Amino acid sequence: MSLQKKTISGLIWNFTQQFSVQLIGFCITMILARILLPAEFGLIAMLTVFIAIGNSLLESGLASSLIRSSDLGQEDYSTVFFFNLGGSIVLYAIIYLLAPLIASFYHQDVLTLILRVYAIDFIINAFYGVQNARLTKEMNFKIQMKIQIPAVLVGGLLGVFLALQGYGVWSLVWMGLFQSFLSTVMHWIYSGWKPSFVFSKRCFKKHFYFGYKMTLTGLLDILYRNIYVLIIGKYYSVVQLGFYSRADSASQLPIANISAVINKVTYPMFASIADDDLRLKMVYKRLMQQVIFWNTPILILLAVIGEPLFRFLFTDKWLPAVPYFQILCIAGIMYPLHAYNLNILKVKGRSDLILKLEFIKKSICVVGILCVFPFGIYGLLYFQLMFNFIGYYINSIYSGKLINYPIGEQIIDIIPMIATSVFAGILCYLADMLCFSTLQLLDITRITIDGLFFSLIYLASSSILRLAPIHDFKQLILKR
Repeated sequence: MSLQKKTISGLIWNFTQQFSVQLIGFCITMILARILLPAEFGLIAMLTVFIAIGNSLLESGLASSLIRSSDLGQEDYSTVFFFNLGGSIVLYAIIYLLAPLIASFYHQDVLTLILRVYAIDFIINAFYGVQNARLTKEMNFKIQMKIQIPAVLVGGLLGVFLALQGYGVWSLVWMGLFQSFLSTVMHWIYSGWKPSFVFSKRCFKKHFYFGYKMTLTGLLDILYRNIYVLIIGKYYSVVQLGFYSRADSASQLPIANISAVINKVTYPMFASIADDDLRLKMVYKRLMQQVIFWNTPILILLAVIGEPLFRFLFTDKWLPAVPYFQILCIAGIMYPLHAYNLNILKVKGRSDLILKLEFIKKSICVVGILCVFPFGIYGLLYFQLMFNFIGYYINSIYSGKLINYPIGEQIIDIIPMIATSVFAGILCYLADMLCFSTLQLLDITRITIDGLFFSLIYLASSSILRLAPIHDFKQLILKR
């Protein structure tokens, strides 16, 4: 299979997987949000950063090394598997001991037991990390879809059942653990790989040399993405954190789908053409335009319909989260391109440069947060919005140099898509405020009309302007 066909197939299956998993997860969360209180979601959000840090340390960047490396054998995979398994046990023991301190940090004693149970997820995930990396390396996203959808669906139904039985926050904990357990079982069934009882120091050093830099990079990124949760959870109420968490997860539905698809597909695809800078630049440009073409209008439309959308999906008790949601939607426009840019550096073997970039960006972030902290939650949110564009600019400078695609040229290539989305968003907002919202329509009717009106304007404007992504999409997908 040619690279183009393999990439298109990967994009289709991976997007189907991501969209299906995210949609099922979102529907489950929507049901849980109607049953549980914002404060109960806030408690889980408080633990997000510690679970994410633990998973990053556990992975240690070794999976990325497996995906980018060639000529791998059973010895390589088994070595990484047993390192992950041993590391997960050590990591769980550390979290178990630190749980009371974490609970004290948030002034929530109930978090001690919750974290000690929730952290079992580290050990469960260690049993399928290598299998998942192999499937990604092979771009076998069809199998990944068959694994993830049942795991999310069955685990989600368990969470809803427990919530209805009055288990409160524990319904979220057991849902997450059961989803990981099912995913592990099915990875072992479908991946076609099992470890051998071997551990090679040579293989470990080879993968760890690349991986430890990626781990440090990942830790910096996790701390940045969760620093708002830490600050809001520490200095504001658990209810406000629940509102922020709901707004963030809702805005992440399109962002997570697109960025995860781009990251998983482009990394192995870029790795296969890493030595051909001209070809790499061409593919990079076309994919970047596609991401902006689809991601930007979706997020702008969501920001416009935020109020009726939240009332329809989550009920009135979640309406205080709407302003947070609208800001985070705009902030997410450039987010998928962050991972996309870093993949260029990864396939070039520049994990040292990635670490340097993350250190620079996170240093700027910390200084910025200190400056806006006196302005409250909205100061933090508007800074988060601004910093997403700053982060893209910094990443693009270095990745652009490696493939001779400077930041100025990149901006020229994506401005038409962004401007068209903003134009459609402004017209849709005005129509909604001046007409649709005054007719006392049902929320679902208002959402539907706004969506159709926005789509018509955006697609018509894109066709009139003859934006490149439309032509590329027809060539790559509709005529394949």
